[in-house]
Amino acid sequence: MFELPKLPYAYDSLESYVDERTMEIHHSKHHAGYTNKLNAAIEGTELEGKSIEEILSSKMNSAIRNNGGGFYNHDLFWKIMSPNGGGNPTGELADKINETFESFEKFKQEFSNTAATQFGSGWAWLVNTSEGLKISSTPNQDNPLMSDVSVQGTPILGLDVWEHAYYLSYQNKRPDYITAFWNVVNWKEVEKRYEDGQK
Repeated sequence: MFELPKLPYAYDSLESYVDERTMEIHHSKHHAGYTNKLNAAIEGTELEGKSIEEILSSKMNSAIRNNGGGFYNHDLFWKIMSPNGGGNPTGELADKINETFESFEKFKQEFSNTAATQFGSGWAWLVNTSEGLKISSTPNQDNPLMSDVSVQGTPILGLDVWEHAYYLSYQNKRPDYITAFWNVVNWKEVEKRYEDGQK
């Protein structure tokens, strides 16, 4: 059975970019709900006991897809943010971003635009694929591990653009939330995920 992961920081640690109340509701209600519903959906099936990555890359019903994606996506989301985040990536990832997108600023612009233009609820991703780094978006709780999405691979950076992720502070101003997000990105974690995928 999957357990709700503990946050690596306090609910108020990302103030003033992500407010404490949003973090508390998002983690203790939304993420907890996905976790509990995922456990209920896989109980007694052949997917019980498998890793979340194995589950998401398999054939799933809608309950497992939605709640498994919600469980995985949020676990990644919390880890790629930090009170000490922001700035620029370094090392191999920085080199690859510059090579792929021409510059870090152009990468940020493309990622931000992808997040801003995702219609309705969903996510924006930086994905490590067999063909290099790609930016994509997915609706609802879908992610790049799933076999039928437009860009498949391993997500190393993800931004939740569901309204529950930002509405208390930003209302309908999703672009302001996206701009704030860059101040809390934990590039060390993103770099680690990229480097792990190169091994």
